Amino acid sequence: MTRIGATLVAAALATAASAPAAAADVAGVFSQGRTHLAVVGGSGYAFDKSYLVLGVGASYYLADGLNIGLYAESWTGSDPSMYKLTPSVQYVFHQVPRVSPYVGVFYRRTYIDNLPNLDSAGGRAGVYIAAGGNAHVSGGVVYESYLDCNKAVYKSCSDTYPEIGITFAF
Repeated sequence: MTRIGATLVAAALATAASAPAAAADVAGVFSQGRTHLAVVGGSGYAFDKSYLVLGVGASYYLADGLNIGLYAESWTGSDPSMYKLTPSVQYVFHQVPRVSPYVGVFYRRTYIDNLPNLDSAGGRAGVYIAAGGNAHVSGGVVYESYLDCNKAVYKSCSDTYPEIGITFAF
């Protein structure tokens, strides 16, 4: 399998959901009680073909810097079509001013037309960089390992790829 998972995050929207004032002062957009909504758009590459990738997701901050999330993606424009569902846990080191590193783990279920479904697990690391006001630009790297991968079907059973994002907090 070649690059079944690389996407470019076109936009992410963060919304405050009853964040306590004291927590907002300390952790800002990464504070307990915040909810981030994401809209994903870009391209991906799998089965030696290019795909249009569209997705949506949300994450909720259980504590300052610590969120749980759920994301869904559609990979279309080539055959076979794919759909991905990804629960995740991530921690943002909000204590670092202007540049906030993050680390996270995820599990992914990929539904592939006319092929067996594929499960994967992985990790991600990167940084959020304050871009003024409540805007942040992020960049990082993702490692994904495909579970029960059949090398007769897929070229590779793991993948490493970049992720890029823009976050706006309201």
